Amino acid sequence: MRRMSIIFFLTQILTISTLYAQEFSIGPKIGVSQGNISVNGTTFSTTNDKLGYHAGLFARLGGNHIFIQPEVLYTNTGGEFKSTQGNSTVSYMAQFDKIDVPIMAGFKIANFFRVQAGPTLAFILDSDLSSTASTTANPEYNKATIAYQAGLGLDLANLIIDFKYEGALGKLGESYVGFPTDQRQNQLMLSLGIRLF
Repeated sequence: MRRMSIIFFLTQILTISTLYAQEFSIGPKIGVSQGNISVNGTTFSTTNDKLGYHAGLFARLGGNHIFIQPEVLYTNTGGEFKSTQGNSTVSYMAQFDKIDVPIMAGFKIANFFRVQAGPTLAFILDSDLSSTASTTANPEYNKATIAYQAGLGLDLANLIIDFKYEGALGKLGESYVGFPTDQRQNQLMLSLGIRLF
């Protein structure tokens, strides 16, 4: 029920924005990210970030000041965490290939500077977990999660530059080999897009 309500709400926003749109732009978008896996629990802790990338398409609907910017992005990201039990420490490297669908809403300042935020749906296509242990069990990661993005943007002629933070609202996984982890993916994202029209 909650998922259907979110989908209905986003559909209504896009429909209203399309009806009253003064601007419509579409184009490709690429970028880099710095991701981490936040964990909690008595035996797990977050360690190093992982550099990733994303590529896809964006559209922009809106007027001179308020806009909606939906995107569809293929994203490669991940992060590292470790488990400490007594004198034994094991490091883990998680990697994810996923489709991200952010729906950004925002407003423009001086016709080139943007402030934006919105929800993001993530669909995990593939995941990999490696470790310094002799054997590594594959966790049962969720196939879809929800997050939010917020950030700033610049419009320079046909170029758009976005700098956003993505924070997890849903868990990637709740445990690993029986130990609670509450794994969540967070990212800093820098993107470059080209408005084709």
